[in-house]
Amino acid sequence: MGKIGKPVRVDAAFETRKAAFLEKMNRLREHEQKVHLGGGKKAIEKHHEKGKLTARERIAKLIDPSSDFIEIGLFTAEGLYREHGGAPSAGTVMGIGSIHGRKCVIVANDATVKAGAWFPMTAKKNLRAQEIAMENRIPIIYLVDSAGVFLPMQEKIFPDKEHFGRIFRNNAMMSSMGIPQISAIMGMCVAGGAYLPIMSDEALIVEGTGSVFLAGSHLVKAAIGEDIDNESLGGATVHSELSGVTDYKMKNDDECLEKIRSLVSHLGHPIKTGFDRIESSDPDFPVEDLYGFLPDSGSKPYDMMEIIARLVDGSEFDEYKAGYGKSIITGYARVDGWSVGIVANQRLVTRTKAGEMQIGGVIYSDSADKAARFIMNCNQKRIPLVFLQDVTGFMVGSRSEHGGIIKDGAKMVNAVANSVVPKFTFIIGNSYGAGNYAMCGKAYDPRLIFSWPTGQIAVMGGKQASETLLSIKIQTAEKHGHHVSDSDRQEFLKEISDRYQAQMNPVFAAARLWTDGIIDPAETRKIISTGIEVANHQGDLPRFNPGVLQT
Repeated sequence: MGKIGKPVRVDAAFETRKAAFLEKMNRLREHEQKVHLGGGKKAIEKHHEKGKLTARERIAKLIDPSSDFIEIGLFTAEGLYREHGGAPSAGTVMGIGSIHGRKCVIVANDATVKAGAWFPMTAKKNLRAQEIAMENRIPIIYLVDSAGVFLPMQEKIFPDKEHFGRIFRNNAMMSSMGIPQISAIMGMCVAGGAYLPIMSDEALIVEGTGSVFLAGSHLVKAAIGEDIDNESLGGATVHSELSGVTDYKMKNDDECLEKIRSLVSHLGHPIKTGFDRIESSDPDFPVEDLYGFLPDSGSKPYDMMEIIARLVDGSEFDEYKAGYGKSIITGYARVDGWSVGIVANQRLVTRTKAGEMQIGGVIYSDSADKAARFIMNCNQKRIPLVFLQDVTGFMVGSRSEHGGIIKDGAKMVNAVANSVVPKFTFIIGNSYGAGNYAMCGKAYDPRLIFSWPTGQIAVMGGKQASETLLSIKIQTAEKHGHHVSDSDRQEFLKEISDRYQAQMNPVFAAARLWTDGIIDPAETRKIISTGIEVANHQGDLPRFNPGVLQT
């Protein structure tokens, strides 16, 4: 492999960019700490008074000491449901952790948030957790403490294909796939939600705090006139000694979590997929360089190869078709010892062999063709793919259209869609239009997709979109006989631009689970490595069929 990268030039401009980036990171960390509190300090105190650990405390005790927990969906529902008081993290903590060295998906209801009730985004987040378990065939642990569906929004969570019922469908599917599911009832477990733990392979219940029933005591009284308390109706003793619904009765949260660890320790080992890994080595350059390396504007050029040099082992990279299709970089490298294929948008202005200028971040026909062929090669070689997105879309104009940009773009999209090796996507900068699709956006099933604080997802750039929307608004106003003055134009433009820029904020995307979260660039290597380790449990890969690439 060839060495890439060079030391950064630490000058005033570098220090200014670094300070701006670190300020973004600090604001993000402050935001994260606030979300970590869930329903707030008072709600946490009340939770503790009941003898219960919080969702995050439960996960911390469940996973191996000093091990990492890759949280997914921290900002889920951020800014949503304000009319109902909000739902930090959608009332659920979810991610990937190690239990006795085995990677598991862990889902824990946060009962400090509306008693752990399910909002629409709660269902979406739980479905994402099950998707990760099913794709990678790894165990999933549910720590249940929920009052059930949030009734004021029941029509948005109950009946549709991707709503609440899909959770239980997936329980059944995972059971048939042989994916271990362990549930612990550590608080309320009500109505339809009661099916989730009982459709798992094994169910634990905590004495005194855990209860599970299709209808609580108040509803039973209203429905059939029976007068009974919740503990007598569906508490730990009832279900462990009378109904046989649960398998283990635990004295408290600590004993329950230790029992789960014991159950996981007995699981058989899966057949490995066989992704190649050797001894890991650090990049030649500090990852902290990235804080001052990235430009302060998404329209400014930079060398993506320098980003790669700070992410891959030994800063070594075997570039594929280095002189062709230069607006996309493709090549082989290693991350924490794992063999990977990298597809990255080049942000430098380059020239073709014919002397034509190519704008950075734009996908041209030759770049799309190169990327499609490289993706096919990685599938044939069983090499996981890493996408580094900073893309403004496909090239437009008569020359590109006459050159068949649509066909070449379709080849790349087809290769990404049909790829069977694990894909991991990181949105470093822009992620616009069809470029988002071609570079493995959320719709193309990346195993994990994270954004850096500089990531922006939109159908097009803010300036172009704002001017387009302004033009439409002015035409509509004038069509109805309203004169639009220059001051009105400026006011409209600012209103539209501010709204559009807010929607391009990475938190906006993370709130809707368009991404799995927002990370410090220094975490990128860890996430890639963990993702491949998890994917290596899925067993043999299905056959890759490149489809339109054959033509």
